[in-house]
Amino acid sequence: MITDRSYGVEPWTVRETALDLDVLAQSESVFALSNGHVGWRGNLDEGEPHGLPGSYLNGVHEVHPLPYAEAGYGYPESGQTVINVTNGKVIRLLVDDEPFDLRYGRLVAHERVLDLRRGVLERTCEWTSPAGSTVRVRSTRLVSLTQRAVAAVAYEVEAVGSRSRVVIQSELVANESLPDPDGDPRAAKALKSPLEQEDGFASGNRLRLVHRTRRSGLRVAVAADHVVTGPERTTSRSESGIDVARLTVTSVLEPGQTLRMEKLVAHGWSGTRSLPAMADQVDAALAAAGHDGWQGLLDDQRTCLDDFWVRADVEVEGDEEIQQAVRFALFHVLQAGARAEQRAIPAKGLTGSGYDGHAFWDTEMFVLPVLTHTAPAAVAEALRWRYNTLDEARERAAQLGLAGAAFPWRTIAGPEGSAYWPAGTAAFHVNAGIADAVIRYVQATGDTAFERETGVELLVETARLWRSLGHHDTHGVFHLDGVTGPDEYSAVADDNTYTNLMARQNLRAAADAVERHPDQARRLGVDEEESAAWRDAADSMHIPYNAELRVHEQHAGFTRYQRWDFEGTRPDQYPLLLHFPYFDLYRKQVVKQADLVLAMYTCGDYFEQEHDEEQIARNFAYYEPLTVRDSSLSACCQAVIAAQTGHLDLAYAYTAEAALMDLQDLEHNTRDGLHIASLAGTWMALVAGFGGMRHDGDRLRFAPRLPERLRRLAFTIQFRGRRLRVDIGADKVTYALLDGPPLTLRHHGEPLTVGTDDPAVRAVPPAPRRPTPQQPVHRGPGGGEGGAFGG
Repeated sequence: MITDRSYGVEPWTVRETALDLDVLAQSESVFALSNGHVGWRGNLDEGEPHGLPGSYLNGVHEVHPLPYAEAGYGYPESGQTVINVTNGKVIRLLVDDEPFDLRYGRLVAHERVLDLRRGVLERTCEWTSPAGSTVRVRSTRLVSLTQRAVAAVAYEVEAVGSRSRVVIQSELVANESLPDPDGDPRAAKALKSPLEQEDGFASGNRLRLVHRTRRSGLRVAVAADHVVTGPERTTSRSESGIDVARLTVTSVLEPGQTLRMEKLVAHGWSGTRSLPAMADQVDAALAAAGHDGWQGLLDDQRTCLDDFWVRADVEVEGDEEIQQAVRFALFHVLQAGARAEQRAIPAKGLTGSGYDGHAFWDTEMFVLPVLTHTAPAAVAEALRWRYNTLDEARERAAQLGLAGAAFPWRTIAGPEGSAYWPAGTAAFHVNAGIADAVIRYVQATGDTAFERETGVELLVETARLWRSLGHHDTHGVFHLDGVTGPDEYSAVADDNTYTNLMARQNLRAAADAVERHPDQARRLGVDEEESAAWRDAADSMHIPYNAELRVHEQHAGFTRYQRWDFEGTRPDQYPLLLHFPYFDLYRKQVVKQADLVLAMYTCGDYFEQEHDEEQIARNFAYYEPLTVRDSSLSACCQAVIAAQTGHLDLAYAYTAEAALMDLQDLEHNTRDGLHIASLAGTWMALVAGFGGMRHDGDRLRFAPRLPERLRRLAFTIQFRGRRLRVDIGADKVTYALLDGPPLTLRHHGEPLTVGTDDPAVRAVPPAPRRPTPQQPVHRGPGGGEGGAFGG
């Protein structure tokens, strides 16, 4: 865990001013660069020391058998795990025959800076070798957001104080030694040297390696080209061997002289293309990158990010840490999906191997809502990936005896990868999350072509699953029994409120979609009887409610369970799943992560139309003392509803927890990769929480209020071909349309229209005053009695 302030607080950078080997793995995640297709962890240029080496290509994985003490019908047979592909980052350095290794000699200074506006990781250090030679090293690294296959490094060595002979070894390295993964030893065995070399090439300044995975049969090609500048008599030679290709550059530097290497690296993979085709592919990508050169890549990166920030930036006044954190979050969310292009957005992005590199429901429910309003093209691509896995989802549904498609709880390539079915197979709400992402994207963009070509079929197949999974009782009420909702401390329960409300929305949206697209309905075999059955199921959906307590139940019967003994649970016994059996957790009132509270955000129209704001407040007050937040997905959801119900200080504390999840390593596992959904949740907490933004069909509504600790919150979103800027102060808010036709929205229920020359200013009403709900003992926001952030 990062126990001190490792990074300086600055609005547009994350700066590390000293190298702490004890948290090296965490910093590697924080400083990771990606574009959604290629991911490079923030390892030191020289490759060692390291916490977890990591170079990833989205979708490249190995398969391994899943462990079962007792096998059962329908259990997935194979798991999928992301692998560390050929590493093109490595640039080793020798100074007067001494390896440049920061564990030896004397490290005079070391600084790394992640520049969120330029999209680069910069490093400067000064080191004196054990023999007394001093050099200054500077490097800049990027993973291109504009050239999907390309990453690059500029590496420069300067002699300080005395003449030095330096050797730079630029390498492509496959099958690096990795720390043994926890858990299944069969997975560890599958991941040991997963790549088999098919081709190696070295000529002049060009290098290339082509490998194939042993079990999944995926071909991976990585190539590099170099531009070297240095003093006269600088020499170079290249070579290729087993799992390594190397360019070695030698020079003698007088004090103040430098040796500079610009390294361009191209990546590609395929499950079908031939070896020559893959070699040609990466060579062509190198040629394109070489045409623009290092400076061209830098310029394009800045231009791309300038365009992103003008459409997505969030400004926070009053808390510098949250200001830095939300930009850090937006940068990494963009990196996770910008160029994924019909591949998954994994829970860790491409920043580490946590969760085996799998994608979960997090993508659709946390990450895609942010991208919908900041980089919508990435959302369409992510949903096309789900569309491309429909065959596997249909096969899984058929295996389970269901109609339609059963999308996997966790996967890389499409098949279900969860060996624990109560929290995996039974969590059917992933289907509704995919449908929700389709609905939100189409409403926010008006992309009817996407709806017709991709969205309708996703909505239809997910609706078919709900209709076959559920049943009408003798009173005509529709039930979904034996499911697991977002809260994984309550599994295989009847009528999970979140699942039922999301399924209700899914069923209605599917029926509406086939009416708008009758030709697609005919193609998919949907008739009037089937769509009517969807509407009937939605209209009669059971939503559990305890009339005596006047609260909605997380699932049927939840409020009659025995409450967890929070007073008797020690602080070191969290997370509970590591210290108590699931059998005990499943039969108690204890909530791992926001479940019904999340439903009040995603399906707020039900609670507002069927009940009132007081009902939402009662529900929130009931579930707060039960929610232990053993998941990083919880704090942002609780922040949104805390803000909605007037608990602004509590919302602020939860926002800070979500925002600092990785920068302060609050979950103690940032070493495995960043929590991309929690990072996205930072935006959610600010924009949907303090901004009160909600979709009302194809309209937007806002209910802004700020906590005392924030003086101002401003954000820009994209909606229906427009850019809208919302600027919130303590007592007023300004809605300004930056481009696009006039937009009608609601402010605290009041309709108003804004145009590019006609901003609207409205007063911010005071928050309702209600008793502040309590949290479980030891589980205040930030992980303490009263919370690490106060409030």
